[in-house]
This record gives sequence, C-alpha cells and structure tokens, in this order.
Amino acid sequence: MTDRAAAVPRTPTVARSHGRRGQRRIRALLKHILLIACALMMLYPVLWMVVSSLRPNSEIFRSAGLTLTHLRLENYSNGWNAFSHPFSHYLINSLIVVTGAILGNLFACSLAAYAFARLEFKAKRVWFAIMLVTIMLPVHVIIVPQYVLYSQLGWVNTFLPLIVPKFLATDAFFIFLMVQFIRGIPREIDEAARIDGAGHARIFFHVILPLMVPALATTAIFTFIWTWNDFYTQLIYLTDPDKYTTPLALRTFVDQQSATDWGSVFAMSVVSLVPVFLVFLAGQRFLLRGIATTGGK
Repeated sequence: MTDRAAAVPRTPTVARSHGRRGQRRIRALLKHILLIACALMMLYPVLWMVVSSLRPNSEIFRSAGLTLTHLRLENYSNGWNAFSHPFSHYLINSLIVVTGAILGNLFACSLAAYAFARLEFKAKRVWFAIMLVTIMLPVHVIIVPQYVLYSQLGWVNTFLPLIVPKFLATDAFFIFLMVQFIRGIPREIDEAARIDGAGHARIFFHVILPLMVPALATTAIFTFIWTWNDFYTQLIYLTDPDKYTTPLALRTFVDQQSATDWGSVFAMSVVSLVPVFLVFLAGQRFLLRGIATTGGK
C-alpha cells in the first residue's frame, strides 16, 4: 500500500504549492540578508569609533577598517582626566538636565494631553491645531526671543532654560502622542469613575495615568535621548565650563588641544553613548509598545 502511494505522481497543484513555498523561503532569506547588511552598514560608524578609541593617534585615520593592531587603553584614562574636572562631572551635569526634562515632560505633557483628549473648552480644535503647528516650527526661529527672555530673567549660564520650559508643555510631539493614547482608552472607564464621585483630578491620576505607562515610557526614553544628545541649545545657554554637559565637554576637548588627542575624544564619546544605549535597552519593550499602540489609534 505504501509503495503504491509513493508510486502515484504528484499532481500539478501539489507541485505548484511546493514551488510557491520554496519561493517564499528564498524571498525571506534574501530579505534577512538585506536587513543584516543594512544593519551592519548603520552600525559601522559606531563600531569604528569604538575601535578607534583603543588605537594610538597615529593609526586612527590611517585605515577605515575595524582591525585593531595596537591596544591603547590609556585613551580612556587620559580622556577622563583631560580637564580640571573628571569627565564624570560633565556626565552628572547632563544627568541633571535630562532628569529635569523628563520630569517636566511627563508632568506637563500628560496634563495637556488629558485636557485635549477628555475636556471640552472653547476653541479646543483651534488650540489643538496651534499645538500641532509648533511641531513644525524650527528651534532656530524661537531661539533669539527665548534667549532675550531668559537673559532678562538672569537664567543664562544656568540649567533653568533647559529644564523650566519642559514644565510648560513645550514639546508638542509628546502631547500629540499622549492625546492619541488617551483617545484609545474607553470613555466608559471615566464615566464609571465619575459616577463614583471622582473629579477630573482623581480620574487623571488614579484612572488614566496608570493606563498610560507605555506612552509615558516612550516620552521618557525619547526625552532622555534627545536631551542627552542636544548640543545646540546647551551651547547657547551654558557658558561656564563648570556647567558644561557631555556634548559641550566633547566639543571643548577638541577645541582646547592644538594637537587633538583623537583617541581620548573617541574614548569619551564611547563613554557618553553608554547611558543612551542602556536606557534604550532597558526601555525597548515599552518603547515599541507605546509607538505601536499610539500609532494604531
């Protein structure tokens, strides 16, 4: 019986099915190869920087390859102690600015998003449209009036211009992201809380906010990355070297040296990337969940 079944030729339908299955496997394999190649292409500058941080200065710009012939760990110790303060001083300054920015965005943007998503007030659509327009407004357009304002307040050369605006919900992108998330939460939950006697404050802090964890995590991660890597705004407002953040310290490292120690520069660049990498790695689950949820509403 088995020999007879084996002797029966395959029908054209079965053959076509096997052929399609083989084509799908080949296409999937080619897609994975292409994605891996693109990933390696994008990671190459970072890998080259890491390798260059371990090379002597004379070998850094000689080759674009990733081979390491001479290991020079002194680049890290030299870069760490290159200034009057250890490099940890500038990392702490960046951490202060980033922490204030994250707290400000989480507090102010969530309140503004709740107002746009749940409250009814006059000209609500107009204010929401104005808020969206500010997303497209370049920072260079408003930097001059902002600098004049903060200079008159005596905030220049302090961390206040980098932190205080975040508590005024100035990042419209995060407001829009949270509005989309809140709109996806059923209103029946609000109505049930209102029947129990809860007001807007209680509904927001005890009902809506706990459900917004993916959106809040996304906001925190993006705020950390953007603020940590911000160079332009910090360069405008911080003039005292003692208050320099990590990007400004790296720029000063290059400017102050007549013969730049590029190995130390790349070493401290690697050090400055470690917090960003760790934050992204720790919050990747919330980041993907938050973007997927808000994008699907």
